[in-house]
Amino acid sequence: MAFMMMRLNFVHPDPTDPEHMSDRYRAGFDLAEYVDKNGFAMVSLEEHQATEIGWSPTPLLNAAMILNRTQNLSVAITALLVPLHDPVRLAQELAVIDLMSKGRIAITTGLGYRPAEYAAVQKDWSRRGKILDHALETMQKVWSGEEFEYNGATIKVGPMPYTRPHPMVMIGGSGPAAAKRAARLGLPLQLPAPNPEVEALYYAECERLGTQGFCISPEQVAMIHVVDDPDEAWAKLGKHFWLEASVYDSWQPPGQTSAVHTHATNQEELREEGIYQFLTPDQAVKRARETGALSLHPLVGGMPIDSAWQSVELTVDQVIPALQDE
Repeated sequence: MAFMMMRLNFVHPDPTDPEHMSDRYRAGFDLAEYVDKNGFAMVSLEEHQATEIGWSPTPLLNAAMILNRTQNLSVAITALLVPLHDPVRLAQELAVIDLMSKGRIAITTGLGYRPAEYAAVQKDWSRRGKILDHALETMQKVWSGEEFEYNGATIKVGPMPYTRPHPMVMIGGSGPAAAKRAARLGLPLQLPAPNPEVEALYYAECERLGTQGFCISPEQVAMIHVVDDPDEAWAKLGKHFWLEASVYDSWQPPGQTSAVHTHATNQEELREEGIYQFLTPDQAVKRARETGALSLHPLVGGMPIDSAWQSVELTVDQVIPALQDE
């Protein structure tokens, strides 16, 4: 069967409304529990700080809550902005989540591309690459269970993670620095969009350094919302796609690449572009067969909670049975 996943980032146009945000978080965790019981394999989360629409500031906390309520789902944080965290504390928190979930947590590290995120937590934007290198090296030392020198002291901290030698950590990035960092640390590389030159550099660096790894790059990425009538959905609900897509586009610096970065200038162009799609159950089955995966984004851009449930239930009731019958 196709790989079924669900993305959650809890965006809402008015994140200062406590009732709306409470309902949204509770709905996300309820949806995760439901899809866990109905054939989905993964929930993806992400991190952004200092946003005007409440875009996923606490992915580690969200991951722990989802994993605690589920039995089979894995959770991937793509990406976790590692330089914004204390590395010792981050290693411990990931170890605890990994223990509690018996290895169902994975992260892709991100540098981020918004100085405002660094300012919000008093981190030096100009040193972000060095901060990331130091953090990753420190996290690996924490997970080793051995004593090591840190800030002038000899420390040994725990607990040890469930996954050995440590939870799945992938290096995210689109340039040569990310490829070299991943190869040097012996970690997989995850590209935000296909980039053959950077992928080739990564494998060349792995060979030169004697490390082993693999590279992942997304293809045919689309955020899916399953509905009975796509035309009606675009007319009534397309604004929720447009909110997320346009805000994300506004953050992108020149040259930034991402498989979900729109270049549309309005909702009509967004529909033609195909990154965000309303699909009927039959169309969703067809896409899953063609690509081998289906990524639902039920709460996208402040989508009404009842519409989110309708999308997921249509998928469980009509899409998954059709794929299982093959």
